[in-house]
Amino acid sequence: MTQPKGRGPYAKTAARRAEIIRAARDSFAEHGFTEASLRDIAERAGITHAGLLHHFATKDDLLSEVLAERDSQEWQYGQSQVSDMDELAPYLADVLRHHQKAPELMRLWIELAAASSRPDHPAHDYFVRRYELSRDNFTEGMRLQEQRGQLPPGLAPEHAAVLLQAVLNGLQLQWLLDDDLDIVGPMRAFMQLTSQRTDTP
Repeated sequence: MTQPKGRGPYAKTAARRAEIIRAARDSFAEHGFTEASLRDIAERAGITHAGLLHHFATKDDLLSEVLAERDSQEWQYGQSQVSDMDELAPYLADVLRHHQKAPELMRLWIELAAASSRPDHPAHDYFVRRYELSRDNFTEGMRLQEQRGQLPPGLAPEHAAVLLQAVLNGLQLQWLLDDDLDIVGPMRAFMQLTSQRTDTP
């Protein structure tokens, strides 16, 4: 039997929160997190300032939701696309192209990542956890490369994972400074460097 669609106050609340999060994402991307205001976000969402505060007490709360939503979408897509290290490069290429379609969000992400290096920044703990999770996932994949004899001699899986993070972040920053720059090609080249067979005679 088909389950009935969500109705009533709960469904309306969830839909309203989703609208507010989208409005916050757009406001952060346009104005930056510091300059964006709750009143601007409320206006974009079509509600009053008081109505917004009913759902989110602070701008920090909204920032956490915007970041979590972005990560959740990319994580779900990654889970559906990558089941083996051979599929990682095509997936990362798709991610980079997707980010290039929304340069404002890419810029916001990079600015927040840098600003959150301060322990008192509202997104500090979020970015620490995110980088740890990403590093752990990449390290697991690089260990598989090592077991297959495909990781270059002397390159530890943990180091390869950190380098991959640096490549992805650095390429996107360079593209924001020069949007004619090819960043997919260099990413693929780096992945090839970490996928060379080392057990052949």
